Parts: sequence; C-alpha cells; structure tokens
Amino acid sequence: MKKMLFTVAAMTAVSMGAGDISTPHERIEEAKSTMLEDGLKRFHFKGDLRLRYESIERDDKDNKYRTRYRLRLGAHIDLLENLTFEVGVRSGYGNPTSGNQTIHDDEPLWDYFFDSLRFNVIGFAYSWENAVLKIGRQPYLMYRPIKSQLVWDNDVSMNGVNYRYEDDMQIITVGANRPSWEEKAQSEDDVNLFLAQYVYKEKLDFAKMYVGAGVYYYDGLKGNTPLFGKSKGNTLVGGRYANDYHIVEGFGELRFKDVLGKPFKIAASVAYNAAADDNNFGYDLAFQWGKAKHVGEWQVKYSYTDIEEDAVFGAYSDSDNFGGGTAAKGHAIRAKYKVAKKMYVAGSFFFNELYESKSAIDGMEPDYNRVQLDVIFKF
Repeated sequence: MKKMLFTVAAMTAVSMGAGDISTPHERIEEAKSTMLEDGLKRFHFKGDLRLRYESIERDDKDNKYRTRYRLRLGAHIDLLENLTFEVGVRSGYGNPTSGNQTIHDDEPLWDYFFDSLRFNVIGFAYSWENAVLKIGRQPYLMYRPIKSQLVWDNDVSMNGVNYRYEDDMQIITVGANRPSWEEKAQSEDDVNLFLAQYVYKEKLDFAKMYVGAGVYYYDGLKGNTPLFGKSKGNTLVGGRYANDYHIVEGFGELRFKDVLGKPFKIAASVAYNAAADDNNFGYDLAFQWGKAKHVGEWQVKYSYTDIEEDAVFGAYSDSDNFGGGTAAKGHAIRAKYKVAKKMYVAGSFFFNELYESKSAIDGMEPDYNRVQLDVIFKF
C-alpha cells in the first residue's frame, strides 16, 4: 500500500513538472503580469481642475474682472507597508496660499501653463495605527473648525517634520518647519515655525463637539523683510516686520446630524498674537448647512471675520477674504452644489471693510467686495 501511494505521488509530481517545462513562457508571462499588477497597485493618483470667473471691486483701487484656473495633480506611492512617497504639483507660480492662475487674453494658455506649475507636495509619510509622521513639503495637518481660514489658508504647505495622532477622543498635532524654504520665499533671514495643537472630541446627546487650542511660534520674523514680498496686512517699519508672531488659537465646533433635514455645523475661533503689544486679536464666527457629498446635494457656509493687523501671520491666512491677510472685517458666503459624480459648481461672495492701515488711500476704510464663480472637475 505504501509503495502504491509513493508511486502515485511521484507520478503526480513528475506530471506537474512536465507541464511547467512544456509551457515555460506561459508561466513566465503569468509571473510578469502578477508583478506588474502588484506594482501598479502601489501608485495612487488624484487631481482637480477649477475654472473661475472673479470680480474684485474696492473703493481705493481700480476694479478687477478676470477668468482664472487652478490645476492640482497629486500621487502617492506605497514604498513599504506603512511608508509612502507623496508628490503633488499645483498651478500659480509657487504662490504659498493660492494655485490660481489668471488666463491672459493676449497669450496662448499653453505658453505659460507648464511654467505656472510648482511642487506643493514632495516628501515621505509614515503611518502606524492612529498616527502619521510626515517629512518634507506636505499639506498642513492642523485641524480647522468648518475649514476656518483665520490662521491657515486652505492651500498652505508645511516644510519640515510634522506629526499627527487622532482617535475617537482627541487629535494631537506637533511640527517643526521652515517657511523660508518655500520656493517664492524672499525674506532676508531664515524663518522657523514650531507648532502644537490639541483637539478634544466628545459625543453629546444632540451633537458632536470639538474643542481645541493651538500654539504657532514663528522665530525670525521681527526685523526681517517680508517673507513673500508683501506684508499682507501685518505691520512693517522701514520695510521690516515690526513684530514677531507667537500665535495662540482657541476654537469650538458643534456638528449636528440633522437640522431641517440637513447636517449643520457651527463654530467660533479666536487668535491672539502674544508677541505684539496691540492690534493683535482676531476672531471668526461661522456656520455651515448641508453637505455636497452626493449628486444633487448642496451646502452653504456663512462666516464673519474681524482680524487686526498683527493677530496672525498674514502671508499664511485666508488669501481670498479681504484680498488676503489681515487688517479687515466682514462677511463671507460660500456655496457649493454637486452636479455629477466628479463635478461641482460653487460661488463665494465677500462683503468686507478694510482697515485704514490696508487702504491705498490715507484716511479711508474702503469697502472690498469680491465674487468668485467656479466650476470644479475632480479626477
């Protein structure tokens, strides 16, 4: 019996081996195909294109009417199980807070299209359990209530080492960065940024609550020339920053699952610059009703912001409201509607009043009104 079983096993092995030998190219091609498929699965791509018509009307300068676009392309590559390489490019000639590029009537789009693209992401991300560590140029990791831009514009990238931990109860973010590594940075001396933020999350009977605080410590701004060529509302003396920026932020947010049939959020944020003696406070009040998540759904957000000259670092705060930066107050309404699976239409409307320090005419606090109409394609 044992001899018979041994004979059958031997014949089976020989038969399988013969099959491999008789069709070696098929086995090799199958292995190549499998390796190729596994390799392609490591690459992940995304991007979006936004087309915009914009008008800017203000009392102290000529009005502007223009068409613009913003293109963003990104990819990440899985190098190891928890390690990825991330890369992204964006239009806008390296503007630190905007990828918008004005379309010129007298110049073919193709002539300056590629010249406008710059790296806004390039670095490594290592993830484990509830944490991620990012090294290089990466999108900001700080939490922003209803995407508040009181301190951080939507498009800001960090240049350094940043860590974030998040679970059901809390979010912890810390980092060390150098803004003067930005491509368009032109300050005379280097600038460092050290940041820490803590967010506490709680499920209430009627809503989800987020309460947080952050400290953003810039080193090297006082006495330095403007980081990106303009003060963006911050106080200058002799063409140099009059203050450092050691910003303390506090905020609270409530998220309601259903208010009149739609999700609803309400939030308040404050910012205080401990390194300035005056003109150092700002706040933002906002709510959002609805969420444009599925086709046919919409959302609308309203916010009121009042931000003094040196409350935050103007070069990194909202680049649309007030024309960017600080030294203004006013209303913003932003709406979005999902037309198709990968397509949105949106509109933003700003009704502001600039402080006298930001006016182009002495003694005037000019009105600043801005309208943005967008069509957005994601891929």
